Amino acid sequence: MMPLTFLRPGETGVIRRVGGADDTKRFLANLGFVDGSRVSVVSELSGNMIVTVKDARVAINKEMAKHVMLQ
Repeated sequence: MMPLTFLRPGETGVIRRVGGADDTKRFLANLGFVDGSRVSVVSELSGNMIVTVKDARVAINKEMAKHVMLQ
């Protein structure tokens, strides 16, 4: 497994696990970051990312992206 931060623009992965404290997991789940979802990176700047997850574009900072583990 690798964190979401390892993907580059144009690459896609499947979420296998979301880590962190309970409030972090809940926040990410509300944005659509749940096990089995496909996520693709639209752009990345200084580690902060714009990704597509569940047909929605979401901006996520580097610290949150580290909690999303991909297959």
